Amino acid sequence: MKRLGSKSRFRLKIAFTMARVAVLLVLCWTASFYFFEWLAWEPAPLVGQLLKSGAGFILFGCILYLWGRFARRKQMEAFQAILDALAAIAKGDFRVSIEMPREMNEGYMENLVQGINSMAADLDKMEILRQEFISNVSHEIQSPLTSISGFARVLKDSELTPLQREHYLDIIEQESVRLSRLSDSMLKLASLDSDKHPFHPVPVRLDKRLQRIILAGEPQWSAKSLEVEAQMDPAETDADADLLDQVWINLLHNAVKFTPDGGSIQIALRKTGEEAVVTFKDTGTGIPNASLPHIFERFYKADQSRTRTGGGSGLGLSISRKIVEMHGGAIAAHNDSGEGAVFTVTLPLSRTRPGSPRPARPAESAQPARPAAPRLEQASLIR
Repeated sequence: MKRLGSKSRFRLKIAFTMARVAVLLVLCWTASFYFFEWLAWEPAPLVGQLLKSGAGFILFGCILYLWGRFARRKQMEAFQAILDALAAIAKGDFRVSIEMPREMNEGYMENLVQGINSMAADLDKMEILRQEFISNVSHEIQSPLTSISGFARVLKDSELTPLQREHYLDIIEQESVRLSRLSDSMLKLASLDSDKHPFHPVPVRLDKRLQRIILAGEPQWSAKSLEVEAQMDPAETDADADLLDQVWINLLHNAVKFTPDGGSIQIALRKTGEEAVVTFKDTGTGIPNASLPHIFERFYKADQSRTRTGGGSGLGLSISRKIVEMHGGAIAAHNDSGEGAVFTVTLPLSRTRPGSPRPARPAESAQPARPAAPRLEQASLIR
């Protein structure tokens, strides 16, 4: 609709320009006629007509030349503004905006100016995100490095007891693992963002995968005496099982970490129309309302103190959202009316109908489930 309006304005402008040229030409011929009448010179009719027409064309050409010089200067000013804006963008200054005179800001020039202004605004947003990312990464790396450096200096003290030395070495090891997890998470997120990450969706039984993840995480939630309740409908979706498992591991780990001892976690899988809806509900303190719109942003931490002590990096939910979106789904969070947080993942159901031939499913092969727990322990559990 907008494109059609631009064409209409362009055609109207052409028609208006042609009308102005015709009127100007008539005025020039009229001026030439009265000029020769004023001279009172009466040559032969043909010669007089040629002279009057020629003089009119000469006058018309002079006016066009002067008008062209004036219009060209205005066009050059407009193009110079565009060149200055592009030069500023090339130097890294993205907070530029081109303002065009009203008579110049139409047609192709309007589209060009709007395109450059839009590009500059998008680049400015990307630059802000880049600076925030660098700041967050520097902060996340600096904290464990400071701990490692500080305790390494303490270990040089020969008067430390074996128990103290072992304690400091444990702290250094924990901070090293934290750095390693941060590096792995950043590489994972960069790989997912590049759209080059291996992605091989096959029909997967969501209920079976979730059951395996819950059982594999039993050492974590049983250590806090948590009650885990699972209610699942049989549901199948086309997914990369290994990638999707990271989402369930992450959400379960978050629920365990932020639920107090003796609390409960409810995990449900329901089919709604053509979608499978998975919910993780805990009985923790919930998420501050001001933080809900930001919890899926990179490095965002709703509770700085608890996340810091838990070793989180603020990347887990960002990775989870990216994986869910790769599967054509959505992830959201809200606070329960009673207590705790609720995370909801929506995924499209598999298009494969029951009884139809299916491809081999390596993720669902009939292998013993015993290796599941070690794989969970090796996974990067972060928030």
